[in-house]
Amino acid sequence: MTQFSIPDTDYMYSGHVGCPGCGATIAVKFAMKAMGEKTIMVVPACCWAVISGQHPQTALKIPILHTAFATSGAAASGVRAALDMKKDTETTVMVWAGDGGTFDIGFQSLSGAAERNEDFIYVCYDNEAYMNTGVQRSSATPYGTWTTTTPVENWKHSRKKNIVEALAAHRIPYAATASIAFPEDMIRKFQKAKEIKGGTRFIHIFATCPTGWRAPTEMSVKIARLAVQTNVFPLYEVENGLGYTLNYKGDKPVKDYLETQGRFKHLKNEDIEQIQKMVDDDWGLLLRKAGSA
Repeated sequence: MTQFSIPDTDYMYSGHVGCPGCGATIAVKFAMKAMGEKTIMVVPACCWAVISGQHPQTALKIPILHTAFATSGAAASGVRAALDMKKDTETTVMVWAGDGGTFDIGFQSLSGAAERNEDFIYVCYDNEAYMNTGVQRSSATPYGTWTTTTPVENWKHSRKKNIVEALAAHRIPYAATASIAFPEDMIRKFQKAKEIKGGTRFIHIFATCPTGWRAPTEMSVKIARLAVQTNVFPLYEVENGLGYTLNYKGDKPVKDYLETQGRFKHLKNEDIEQIQKMVDDDWGLLLRKAGSA
């Protein structure tokens, strides 16, 4: 078996303003180990627009373009066009956006860029709500969740949007999921996305938010691992919208994952059983797509 080693070089400074246990910050650390210094990051309004900071107090050792909430797909297209005008084929353009700026407010510009097959990597770090503005629900918020806009007496009764399937439907060269609890898998996927030229690549990262999820900060990575082990967040890849590859098969009950977070503590046994059925149905469909059923 080939031994995979995580690169030693970091492209992130210490002393950033991310919350303790922030999964999105862990994700950037791993992603940049794969991407390297020849990267321009486009960041719309999100937690990372704050964490990355303003020049000269930036948290990253690469150029960053801050853009409006809805425009990251268009902004990244423009940066890529400018680099092409300069005949710069070495620099990779990468969007780093939250779920609000991807699933919701930014989806129109992302979809447009994906339809044009623009040459950049779009990353969604998914903490499943609008965390930067007070834990409001987004279309990435899963069924059963407490947020400030879906309080306990009216928790979210609609299902989470399947963003990877939405992007795969654009027939882009590469779409994948990744988790902060599986760094080697994440780095490999970023390296693969970086090597693909001439098309849109999409990576959906499960990024724990202890603050919004009402969980202990030291549980951040464990929660992310349980999400994969219970098939709540499967690890897989889709190439050209058609070729599915599963990277991990979980076998733990969903209850193990839900019990780690206060945002689910209001759920009754029948609610948990309903969520388990949803996860099982989704997992079965993914197995069939990957030819593993």
